[in-house]
Amino acid sequence: SPSLPEYFVVPSSLADQDLKLYSYSFIGRRMPLWSWNHPNGSALVRMANIKDVLQQRRIDQRICNAITRSHPLRSDIYKSDLDKCLPNIQEIQAAHIKLKQLCVNEPFEETEEKWLSSLENTHWLEYIR
Repeated sequence: SPSLPEYFVVPSSLADQDLKLYSYSFIGRRMPLWSWNHPNGSALVRMANIKDVLQQRRIDQRICNAITRSHPLRSDIYKSDLDKCLPNIQEIQAAHIKLKQLCVNEPFEETEEKWLSSLENTHWLEYIR
């Protein structure tokens, strides 16, 4: 995938041919990326959606098992669909534009309460939180 970094962590139990085969199943061929690891055993893995709904469960289970086997603590996997709980890039960009307009274009002669309310309405602080 041209949108993935040149090098990334891959669970050792996934063979190269499996990775190549599975990559066609993901939107944009964006294979799962092991992005972050915590000493308590938590790992953050980013993964694009799988195109074929019928294959989704099998591929998802295979990759999750490989991640679990590769992790030292072998803890259970918790999956979260971030598309449902995080803003998309367009919402973030719109919030940033509103923030810039508030900070650059709006005179600060307004009351502090009104300015803070306007800041809240941009959703910028909520999104960066």
